[in-house]
Amino acid sequence: MIKVSVIYPNKAGTRFDHDYYRTKHLPLIKSRMGAALKYYAIDKGLADKDGKPLGAYVAMCHLLCDSVDAYQSSFGPHAQEIRADIANFTDVVPIHQISEVVVENSARGWDRGAASDPD
Repeated sequence: MIKVSVIYPNKAGTRFDHDYYRTKHLPLIKSRMGAALKYYAIDKGLADKDGKPLGAYVAMCHLLCDSVDAYQSSFGPHAQEIRADIANFTDVVPIHQISEVVVENSARGWDRGAASDPD
């Protein structure tokens, strides 16, 4: 499984509409990617490591897919539309990272590096 993280840096004067992001932008992504997008998570920045608002990032989302190919083939055809929607909620240029998910649910005790899946 892979995770695509889209991270929005925080800086003075940043415009970010969290409501639009949650109710319009991520549902747009989900509707375009279909079943290839297993699930997504949205993080809203609250504080830095010292507890001071707002922190290094104003928001981020994480898109989880089975593989890089699944992500690219489902997102790619809609990339222009999805990227054009960014101006509707922010003036920040996001940072993107694709990662391999090594531990998906630590509460269940499942580790991708373990000999077998406990289920």
